[in-house]
Amino acid sequence: MNIFNIIILGLQQGTEQIKDKIENAPNGGYEIGVVIGTYIPFVLFIIIAYIIYFKAKNRKD
Repeated sequence: MNIFNIIILGLQQGTEQIKDKIENAPNGGYEIGVVIGTYIPFVLFIIIAYIIYFKAKNRKD
């Protein structure tokens, strides 16, 4: 298995768990919390990657 297949399998498992949590949610607030909690790590990863890219781009040797 290559790394791409492993990532796809991980994402599929994550989406199944999210769907289960949303279907069993007691109210709309819980659904919003699940969605926010799911996407925050990805948003933080993108922000950190951009900061590293920007600093590397403007670095003077």
